Amino acid sequence: MSIHMTSRERMLAALDHKEHDHVPCAFMSFSAMRGRCQNPYEVCERELEMGLDSWLFTPATWRNVRPNHPDLRGLPVRLPSFAKTDLWLESLPGEEFPVFHKEYRTPAGTLATLVRKTGDWPHGNFVPFMDDYQIPRAIKPLVTSRADLEALRLMLQVPGEEDIASFRCEVEKARAFCSRYGIVLAGGWSVGGDMAGWLCGLESLVMMTADQPDLVEALLDIIGDWSLARMRVVCEAGVDLYIRRGWYETADFWSPKSYRRFLLPWIKREAALAHEYGVRFGYNLTTGAVPMLENILESGVDVLIGCDPLQPGSNPLETIRDSLSGRVCMWGGVNGAITVEEGNEEDVRRAVREALKIMRGVNGFILSPVDNITEITPRAWHNVDVMVKTWQEFQEQ
Repeated sequence: MSIHMTSRERMLAALDHKEHDHVPCAFMSFSAMRGRCQNPYEVCERELEMGLDSWLFTPATWRNVRPNHPDLRGLPVRLPSFAKTDLWLESLPGEEFPVFHKEYRTPAGTLATLVRKTGDWPHGNFVPFMDDYQIPRAIKPLVTSRADLEALRLMLQVPGEEDIASFRCEVEKARAFCSRYGIVLAGGWSVGGDMAGWLCGLESLVMMTADQPDLVEALLDIIGDWSLARMRVVCEAGVDLYIRRGWYETADFWSPKSYRRFLLPWIKREAALAHEYGVRFGYNLTTGAVPMLENILESGVDVLIGCDPLQPGSNPLETIRDSLSGRVCMWGGVNGAITVEEGNEEDVRRAVREALKIMRGVNGFILSPVDNITEITPRAWHNVDVMVKTWQEFQEQ
């Protein structure tokens, strides 16, 4: 295609499996760049200067301004005013590290967690309502039985008028920015299995799917209703793409059968809701995606974000292409942590060329490291440049 397209036009064409001038390269996440920038808008500007197809996520708040949910991007998670919180730290017999006790007292009961304050605990003397760090450090997670569910339901507040109004103002600013620079506006995140993992602990959640399946279904219903309410606010405001977080919804934790029972119904509801508003629906799912491809096809997802060539399986990138091409856009192609951050120049060049060769002739493909570039070493920055240059050279062939 000889006509030059803006990044937005190119990205939307790829998401819709339409012809475009060349394969887009948009980093699905670029934490290293955030450390060089004052805000997400500057990140987009710097990425565009590099020649990348940048995109903007809204709400644009970074981790340090969402203390109760640092690993859940999106609208604020407000704890209800009637919930009284107690927090204390003490040494317990047999424990190497001090232990946090945190309780949320509600009219329907108390949710309580015990979490080890290990040497690498990143939150100081604070325990978020939910986050990744608590999962391996929790002695007791927040949700352990059906008795906890009504208290949890009360804790999960839908967005209030003030947050909705603030978000709509932010969207207007974001949309103007995206229009000015010709980039895609995305929103999110919805959540299901990941949040269940934060609340129950991943090992416990896996056991619950076998031993207490009704409890897992009831928990995911509470999370799903709450997530849909938040999702509706973002879709109503108008974005190009809405994204679901699914890093803990992989075959590492769910069999295809359990995925189909517990997760697929909610993913289908979210995809349908996005489509009601004319919004494309994206799904972050990286390692362990290959066994779930049939379920993903059925779900109505528009783009699978995080197609990692180094995930388990025989020729995973080719398998994903053969299963999804023409029906679900594929975003990824190069491993970020192993290839870009730790590899040498030739490793990066080889991986980029291989991904582009595998996806040659596929309209629905977006090149990216999977799933993030976090390291700020000279090697990592150099390899990012090598990746971008190799992608650009491939387009000229």
